[in-house]
Amino acid sequence: MTEVLFGFLASYGLPIIALAAYFSCLAVPIPTFAVMLAGGAFAASSDLVLWQVFCTAYVAAILGDQTGFHIGRWAGPPVIAAIERNPKRAVHIARAQSAVAQWGGIGVFFSTWLFAALGPWVNLMAGAARMSWLRFTAWDAAGEAVWVTVYVSLGYLFGSRLGELTDLVSDWSGFITFSAISAGLGVFLLRKVFNRMKSA
Repeated sequence: MTEVLFGFLASYGLPIIALAAYFSCLAVPIPTFAVMLAGGAFAASSDLVLWQVFCTAYVAAILGDQTGFHIGRWAGPPVIAAIERNPKRAVHIARAQSAVAQWGGIGVFFSTWLFAALGPWVNLMAGAARMSWLRFTAWDAAGEAVWVTVYVSLGYLFGSRLGELTDLVSDWSGFITFSAISAGLGVFLLRKVFNRMKSA
């Protein structure tokens, strides 16, 4: 699928970046990180303009997140109930609900880039939880700025080896996510132990 997307990007440019960024925020399984890397690489070779790649990806991602948020706000319960009929997606919904309940805006921020696979579900649950639109938008905009900047910049700087870079970043993303989850679990366990010691 990645090679197909690269082909479309080479032919159609910015509209493919916009579509990939938008629909990935609605849980459509698109390897958008690869599209961002390719967009940066094409900008480095002057096939695209760098600032246009940044702006297109950033605006499309925010619009996608806003769509998910407003679906959750205005049609949350029936949409969530329909999604939860799928056991795998029900797990995502539960994790997203927990992230929003425990972390609020910070959970939105990290879901846009560090835990990107959870992002669409966090958007939905943030809307369903009636999070302030301004709060959601501020944290979401900050997170998407990180996401777009990192991937487009990597593509721009190292795009001459795009295939290798895509494989590396894919593995690296999984490693970072696993490390972050492990670190979070470690902090949680330490707090539990510390609280028990205090109450003993």
